[in-house]
Amino acid sequence: MRAALCVTLAVSIPLVAAAQGGRLQVGPNQPVEWQDGPGVPCCSDPPPNIVLIVADDLGWNDLTINGGFLNGAVPTPNIDSIAKDGVFFRNGYAASGTCAPSRAAIMSGRYPTRFGFEFTPTPPQMLQMVARTYGDRQPPIVTHFDEHGDEALEYAEMAMPADEITLAESLKESGYHTVHIGKWHLGRVDGSAPHDQGFDESLLMASGKYLPDNDPNVVNSKQDFDPIDRFLWLGMQYAASFNGSEAFEPARYITDYYTDEAVKVIEKHKNHPF
Repeated sequence: MRAALCVTLAVSIPLVAAAQGGRLQVGPNQPVEWQDGPGVPCCSDPPPNIVLIVADDLGWNDLTINGGFLNGAVPTPNIDSIAKDGVFFRNGYAASGTCAPSRAAIMSGRYPTRFGFEFTPTPPQMLQMVARTYGDRQPPIVTHFDEHGDEALEYAEMAMPADEITLAESLKESGYHTVHIGKWHLGRVDGSAPHDQGFDESLLMASGKYLPDNDPNVVNSKQDFDPIDRFLWLGMQYAASFNGSEAFEPARYITDYYTDEAVKVIEKHKNHPF
């Protein structure tokens, strides 16, 4: 694509109960009013548009082009086509072995250990539950909670420092319209939310469920033997928010919903670097 909004579309379940330990008050769906882009091309030779898709927990050999999980039983033709028609990097390295710090590295271009964001933000209630359940057999989950002890931060305060220069902030200085869609997991308060960190617009995955529990179009997979799975089902909700608004229900299954909204943004800014 020609011309440039930085859309980051993340489809994943973040380890999120409601911030501050309470449940979100989730209202009915609200149509998102995306900003309009210019009606005519910005210039004769615009910079390239950037669409960055972050897929949590996608193994390199889950893709058909890399062999495919279970001998290709789950084909990935659309992702494969990006590699075949574009540039395919066969060797890559992550700055951290867990989701949020590696995400912070992508956003900042720096090792997360350099600015104190070494652990995945996790609700303290979840860590306490894990400790009670596993006792001496507790899995090696290291988080902000271990570092701060009795002074553990609230979940929403476990954040990439607001003074870090993000990819979105750099692109805005170069004339790009910047948009975030989906998971964030880098903080929500004190200047750490996506709409405070360089994104002109942010449609946030405010919790983790893809549809309401009782939706007739979904089959829920609940692992009752797993205390972490039970905690997630209890704590997470079907919720989104826009630029820090109150939570509301997405319009449909969230993978489809966020994809539809990303397409709307791209169409609105086809004449403007995004």
